[in-house]
Amino acid sequence: MPAGTADASARSTAVPFDPAAPPAPLERIAPAPVLERWGAVDRSSHAPRIVAAPGAREGEWAGAALVTARPGTAYGKIVDAVGDVPAAVEAVLAHARDRGLVQVKWEGWTVDAGQARALGFAPMRAPLGSARDGGHPGTGHVRWLGAATAEPSYYRQTTDFTCGAVVALVAQEQAGAVRPGALDRPAELALWRGATNFPACEPVGLGVAVRRAWPSSPVTVGLDTELPVLLDSYPDGEREWRAVLQAESRADAARAGVPVEPRRPAPADLRDALARGEHVLLLVSLARMQGFDVPHWLLCHGAVPGALVVEDPWTNAATGDTWVDAHLLPVPDASLDAMWGVEGDRRRGAVYIGRPAAAGEPGERWGRGLPEPAGNG
Repeated sequence: MPAGTADASARSTAVPFDPAAPPAPLERIAPAPVLERWGAVDRSSHAPRIVAAPGAREGEWAGAALVTARPGTAYGKIVDAVGDVPAAVEAVLAHARDRGLVQVKWEGWTVDAGQARALGFAPMRAPLGSARDGGHPGTGHVRWLGAATAEPSYYRQTTDFTCGAVVALVAQEQAGAVRPGALDRPAELALWRGATNFPACEPVGLGVAVRRAWPSSPVTVGLDTELPVLLDSYPDGEREWRAVLQAESRADAARAGVPVEPRRPAPADLRDALARGEHVLLLVSLARMQGFDVPHWLLCHGAVPGALVVEDPWTNAATGDTWVDAHLLPVPDASLDAMWGVEGDRRRGAVYIGRPAAAGEPGERWGRGLPEPAGNG
């Protein structure tokens, strides 16, 4: 058996995957096109490993899968399974349980929905937007190893700067405030235009834009500073006018009745907000998951034991990262706590969006006891 690790009951063997030197047992069962795809990108930041089911004879594998995952997360992703596929998948599930993961996903390069369903995986909703191109699998499947969460749509941002607008739209689509099919590029750019601090969306401006777009949706902004944010990368002259715009955003928030809470929130606050039926837009750094310290917006929409579940509208094709990674993405509370902070002072921002009020329903800010504003700003 190749050098690697095996769990106590020998249900699975896991070895690091080096595309330049694949293990001999793998080469005997993996089709050449599959191995070629596995080695076509640098997956090293996603800890690629082969998880295999032992064969009848020592040194052989009955089936194997390439498994990857973003750092700091609580899932494993099967890129492909080869050989005896059911045996390979059972090995992956055993490996995932041994590691305390909450979920296993499966990209649909070589598996169809029927095969995946027979092995306990549910189909994920087909992605919208640019995640439907040839760089992403057309389908994806998920198997929760415990509790599951409701599934929103997945939409990949079409620019490098519209993440805030996208996560707000996805949240509102799941809440029923955006009609199905209306989550598209014109909607993405229109909301970004109303929220941008050029080019980023800072928390107060994003919260005000959400409130203006959906007057029946209660909005609260959490931001643990009164100073401007997302300006560290600009020279002084470029910071000054953006700071003026952020001051205007705060004035707009006061006029629109959007509270700005100055205390520093924690993951426990996210779980409380989710329990109240809110969606939370989180301003995080991508350093932990992607390797570069860039501010970015995620949508936190679900919680399971051991992890909070987010949507990430950005994927990194250079690492083999696809919409299957970014959709229904479970992140342990401690990992999310480490990601949730931007720039040198690690300021923490969030936008809490309550359930839209139904016609005739009193306009109370969900779970926060705040009155509905007289106007929408």
